[in-house]
Amino acid sequence: MGLVTEVLAHGVEEAATLASPALDQVIRANSIQYSLISLAVVFILVILSVLFKERQEKFKFLLFGGFVLVIVLNTVYLVSSTIYLNSQSITGGPVHYHADFEIYNCGQKVEVKNPEGLSNKVGTEVVHEHNDNRIHIEGVILNKHDASIGHFLEALGGELRQDRMSIPAEDGLLELENGQMCHDQAGILQVFVYRTESGSFYQRKLTGNPQDYVISPFGQVPPGDCIIIEFDKPKDKTDKLCIFYKVAKEKGEIRVR
Repeated sequence: MGLVTEVLAHGVEEAATLASPALDQVIRANSIQYSLISLAVVFILVILSVLFKERQEKFKFLLFGGFVLVIVLNTVYLVSSTIYLNSQSITGGPVHYHADFEIYNCGQKVEVKNPEGLSNKVGTEVVHEHNDNRIHIEGVILNKHDASIGHFLEALGGELRQDRMSIPAEDGLLELENGQMCHDQAGILQVFVYRTESGSFYQRKLTGNPQDYVISPFGQVPPGDCIIIEFDKPKDKTDKLCIFYKVAKEKGEIRVR
């Protein structure tokens, strides 16, 4: 945990200027492609072995060698690519981090677009949401940006900047920008984070590039973060709180600092 905590330090981190390379997606796609090719080759070899089962032992030996070669090559690629991907990770291997989030537009909670299809997720294999108001980071992360709020919204098809944001909502793409009217006055985009340490939690307002904030390295919430994004009149604190934080507080599992 010490290494992970050091690597994924709390607070606003200096993010990469470019989106992180999709090395994990490339390797995953190649693994699927090569496995399907290997399966097809094995299937062809099976057919050949049936059609020419009366052939000489030399031919059977060649078929058997083909089976072994295909299986070994595919296995070597899968193992070596996994080892290489883990070696490129800033945490030394796959992670499973969660943080809850809620988005409010002038006091009204925004419902993120529901997942479609069998995947039951919006986003990528590593960074996604399951219609549960929870940031899921599950897999290999290559740099700090991969675990940031901004990268999460990018994975959903949105964007977060200091003065604006966009998010795919149930009724279409929601775009908010500082200066738009909210309750008869100009609203601004504000991001608040609840963090838990030693059984107590507190909130802080992110200033300066909120998209660069790296979520805490925890699988459960709490102690994983609760992130509140509000477009509203300027305020120092929010009165909103994620439901799992509310439940933990009511049960006495955490207390307000």
